Amino acid sequence: MRMVKLLLLCLAVVSLAIFPSQVFAKGTLVYGTTEKVIDMDPANAYDFHTWEIFYNIYQGLLDYEPGTTKLIPGLATSYDISADGKEYTFKLRSGLKFSDGTPFDADAVKWSIDRVIALKGDPSWLVTDFVDHVDVVGTYAVKFVLKNPVAYFPSLVASVPYYPLNPKVYPVDRIVRDPSELKGGKLIGLGSYNVVSFKRDQEIVMEANPYFYGDKPKTNRVVIRYFADATTMRLALEKGEVDFAFKTLNPSDIRDLEKSPKVQTIKAQGPYIRYICFLCDRPPFNDRVLRQAVAAAINRPPLLNKVFLGQNAPLYSMVPMGMWSHIDAFKQAFGDGNIEKSRALLESRGFSEAKKFTFDLWYTPSHYGDTEVDMAAVLKDQFEATGMMKVNVKSAEWATYRDNWKNKVMPAYLLGWYPDYIDPDNYTAAFAGTAGSKGLGIYFSDPYWDLKFIDGQTITDPDGRTKVFEELQTLWTYEVPTVTIFQGTLYLFAQNDIRGIMLSPTLRFMYGPIYSTK
Repeated sequence: MRMVKLLLLCLAVVSLAIFPSQVFAKGTLVYGTTEKVIDMDPANAYDFHTWEIFYNIYQGLLDYEPGTTKLIPGLATSYDISADGKEYTFKLRSGLKFSDGTPFDADAVKWSIDRVIALKGDPSWLVTDFVDHVDVVGTYAVKFVLKNPVAYFPSLVASVPYYPLNPKVYPVDRIVRDPSELKGGKLIGLGSYNVVSFKRDQEIVMEANPYFYGDKPKTNRVVIRYFADATTMRLALEKGEVDFAFKTLNPSDIRDLEKSPKVQTIKAQGPYIRYICFLCDRPPFNDRVLRQAVAAAINRPPLLNKVFLGQNAPLYSMVPMGMWSHIDAFKQAFGDGNIEKSRALLESRGFSEAKKFTFDLWYTPSHYGDTEVDMAAVLKDQFEATGMMKVNVKSAEWATYRDNWKNKVMPAYLLGWYPDYIDPDNYTAAFAGTAGSKGLGIYFSDPYWDLKFIDGQTITDPDGRTKVFEELQTLWTYEVPTVTIFQGTLYLFAQNDIRGIMLSPTLRFMYGPIYSTK
């Protein structure tokens, strides 16, 4: 076997796992957001904000160095890879405890992975597409046996569906929506914070976990306040009622707050993308030509200027700008606002100005911020500018929206993507692989594409992988299971006394390092 050793943390840090720290930094931080949480269960939650909370209350076998894409030890101190690349054996830290004092071991890891596989939740493909089974090979050693070699498997292990849960707390046979459904009524994890109070869409209160093995949080308590709209959240920030506000403010708010001396601006160009999904296995969008016609009509620059005041960048591929293998595939295929091309495609399917192609375009009004209704309206105008489309704009709140794509209610709908792991595979297989696309309500399936995704996962040569993903991006403009609109810029605004905020390239927003100088 070839050995891959990760750096061991110092003995002083390990000792925190055995002897809970008795002294934490004092104070409370209030964090404002317009986001929502859905299922408080790593086996089913699949949205940015809920994962953000999980990053802070749970822990993976591997983790990321704060603010970077560098993998470091988490619950595992090292791992071995078999010669054929299909077996990963992780050596776990001994003496760790969940936040209720329950000992952590390899059985908890296997139990948690088996539960994800059995429950078949939205993010389960991150496990089931790759992992055949998990074996306990010692009290503090666990082996993942893969279906095929996976070049980026360590990055997968650092994602939420691989997080170990406490078998004494979570039910094995059902998804948990609220902490009240758990034994004891609390989220029990291995991360830096505990959830001590949960009021859906109102407030979550988190306190430092005394059993956490790593660096203790710099602030003992974090209160997340949920706002119904961006305007109210901005007012709360300006009044000093929240210490920082993140996701999502209106473009006009961002413009004004960037000029304000009363708050600090923290900005990052992240791998966050927005796009339209098509339901590909039933009319009307089981016809790729109609998907192409919609894609051709999108005119990104004026949309971004009108809706977002130019604060985001046009995107012409599912693989974001700045990531290896990215090409401007949709720009090469259609350009922007190609009305002539769109009309020609529609005509080939028998549509005309007298017989318009009619479909529903869905959006969710609060999950992505107040601008979503404007983006849907501009897209409707652009599609109808062909003279041959009629678009009915519809909306649903996030929980219903997710049910809608599962139940195949929405033929075309707006979504956003924050990566599970930093690799082109996560921007492609998740949307057009047979298993991944089903989880997002797209239901695209093509045997050749599935084989290309396997190539992208198993080929270790960088040039070879680049060719695979360049080909997939080109094929995307022919099949169009999704069509991209823009790549987002992340904006966070904080009071001037706040320190320690890092917007990571992995989009992991960690609360532990944040503190006030007051």
